[in-house]
Amino acid sequence: MDLNLNGKTALVTASSGGIGLEIARALAAEGANVVMNGRTQVSVEQAMAEVRADLPHTEMTPLVADNGTASGCNLTISQVPEVDILVNNLGICEAVGFFEETDQAWQEMFEINIMSGVRLSRHYL
Repeated sequence: MDLNLNGKTALVTASSGGIGLEIARALAAEGANVVMNGRTQVSVEQAMAEVRADLPHTEMTPLVADNGTASGCNLTISQVPEVDILVNNLGICEAVGFFEETDQAWQEMFEINIMSGVRLSRHYL
């Protein structure tokens, strides 16, 4: 399938593993320049190598930033000011009962799962 993504830039948050890596791989296969994001240089480089093993001519841009924080989102925006495609993939989940979860844990999940997407979407839209 040709989605006409040649020359388009796609940022996939948390694309150094799991679902994010597979989304990045699919976009790269369609010709997009994928911004590969993770929290460490090692994880980003490893993910890029994995995609390049399947798609050797893929254009990718490394981005080491923790988008679960406001400062991480600001770093992402400063390093990648424009994208054509944004996939807010970053998210965490914990198997803790409703009554056992602390306010601090709820706040952390809100920052990571909600505010990361809000901050990036607000900028890129």
